Amino acid sequence: MDETNQYPYVTHLNEHYGPLEVVDVPAMIAACTDRWYNQTLCRVNESVVRLGIIQGEYHWHKHDHEDEFFFVVEGRFLIDLEDRTVELEPRQGFIVPRGIVHRTRAPEGAVILMVEAVGIVPTGDS
Repeated sequence: MDETNQYPYVTHLNEHYGPLEVVDVPAMIAACTDRWYNQTLCRVNESVVRLGIIQGEYHWHKHDHEDEFFFVVEGRFLIDLEDRTVELEPRQGFIVPRGIVHRTRAPEGAVILMVEAVGIVPTGDS
C-alpha cells in the first residue's frame, strides 16, 4: 500500500520480508531510483523496521502516540527539532519521543533504518 499522494514521497507500508527470510538491504538500495523512498522491511512483534533511502527534506510533523528510532546506515542524516538540529553519521541512532514536532533531512543523501510501532502513520498525526 502506498502513502497518500499528499506528499512527494514514495512510501510502501507492506512488509517486504517475512520471518525466516534474509533482509537484503544492499539489493534494495541498488534498485532504488526515488529521492525519498520508504519501505517497510519487516515486522518484529508489534513494531516494524523500515528502510529509508532519502535525499532532501521531509515536512514538519509529529506522532502523538508513538516514538520513532532512526539509525543511519550510510550518509549524513539531520533531525530538526523545534530548538535544535541533531546530526547523525553512519552507525549512530536517535529516538524522537512521541509528541515531539520534528523534520528529517539528508541534504547529500542517506540510507537509514527506522523502528516504529506497526500502526504509525509515517507522515505524522498532525
